[in-house]
Amino acid sequence: MSSFEKMEKLFTVLDVTASAIKEEDSTPYLTALAESGENLFYGEVPQDYSAKLKDLLQQEYKKVSISALENEEIRKAFQLAVLKGMKEAIQPNHAMTPDAVALFMGYLIRKMKEHETNVTLLDPVIGSGNMLTAVMNLLEGKELSAFGVEIDETLLRLSWSSANLQKHAVELFHQDTIKPLYIEPVDIALADLPVGFYPDDETAKDFVVHHEKGHTYAHHLIMEQAMKYVKDSGFGVFLVPNRLFESEQADLLQKWIKNHAAVLGLIELPMSLFKSETHAKSILILQKNGTEMIKPKQAMLVKLPPFSNKDALNKVMKQMDEWFKTEWKREK
Repeated sequence: MSSFEKMEKLFTVLDVTASAIKEEDSTPYLTALAESGENLFYGEVPQDYSAKLKDLLQQEYKKVSISALENEEIRKAFQLAVLKGMKEAIQPNHAMTPDAVALFMGYLIRKMKEHETNVTLLDPVIGSGNMLTAVMNLLEGKELSAFGVEIDETLLRLSWSSANLQKHAVELFHQDTIKPLYIEPVDIALADLPVGFYPDDETAKDFVVHHEKGHTYAHHLIMEQAMKYVKDSGFGVFLVPNRLFESEQADLLQKWIKNHAAVLGLIELPMSLFKSETHAKSILILQKNGTEMIKPKQAMLVKLPPFSNKDALNKVMKQMDEWFKTEWKREK
């Protein structure tokens, strides 16, 4: 059986079982999917289900062996089921990072941590966990641990199920990510930053990026917050709006970066990945101030061609590889 067929088979099992739980419990598909993922992980069916549902779930779960699947097969199957549920739910905070973007973030982080065996990660807006686990799968062979923060309970449960099925060590926190986090400093913070305003002006007052005349941008606050929990000389890899440095609050963000971090790279993603120009994003790479700063002669400034244009993409990737060889290893 091919890898695609294995992934498709697991997706079908997840979809059939989640749909059955949804029907019996009159619960949203995504909630039912998280529950089905938990059943698969524990290898048992809860006794409070009806006899008919228990029988169906047991028969379906027998069709797959999680231990026989690769992590990426599990992640992609779970991702497909989550995407199906998100089409149903259509909540503004229920959106998934495009797979190509998640994998590209993983490529960057793998290059950054190429010679290190232990890596700790923080995703302050983990969502359903797809981006974080995609990155962790690309760091295969390293000793990994991660923290994830999510205010939406359904998304948090989905993260829990997905990470556990892939056997990733991810500690999850159900809270507002702008409030204090009780975690040890990490090597890298990574996030697909939700764009918008943060409603709690009182909490925002404690941040450098705080905007005194009205609400502060949530994506600015999350970046500043995430970098607080990064080790000195550690890194932040953030998916940000293309016009991040052109907004009316950009001066506050630039002030914070100037005093607390350095910009190592800004990579504009292909427009074809996004619904419109206003939704287009770039990857911003920051390094927190510390004694082990990289200090490249020049930051990595890249505009990626469409991923479908393989020749142009390979050319740009070679240039990026060269930047990592020369600038990343530059004497500190």
